[in-house]
Amino acid sequence: TTAHVFRVWIADTPQRQSQGLMFVRDLPADEGMLFHDRQSRIWGMWMKNTFVPLDMLFIDARGRVVAIIERTVPHSLQTQSHPKPVKAVLELRAGEAARRGIR
Repeated sequence: TTAHVFRVWIADTPQRQSQGLMFVRDLPADEGMLFHDRQSRIWGMWMKNTFVPLDMLFIDARGRVVAIIERTVPHSLQTQSHPKPVKAVLELRAGEAARRGIR
């Protein structure tokens, strides 16, 4: 396995989870936002008021990426989710998952 290092904001309160990366105008390649919960659950994410296209990495309780939604559309109200419960979602700048070979 290859390690990838990112500086991330932690969405650790309901308010931070609700805001996410809304209104962020630029996201450097090595930064992102991590949404996590104590229990695995189905996460529904959207791009309302989000200006930067994102890759969303869905991470299971073992810390493994189980799904990636690449290049989400800014301002879209379409819910992005993985059908199975996961522990966390890592949002990165669009294209970073492919550029780094994360699968």
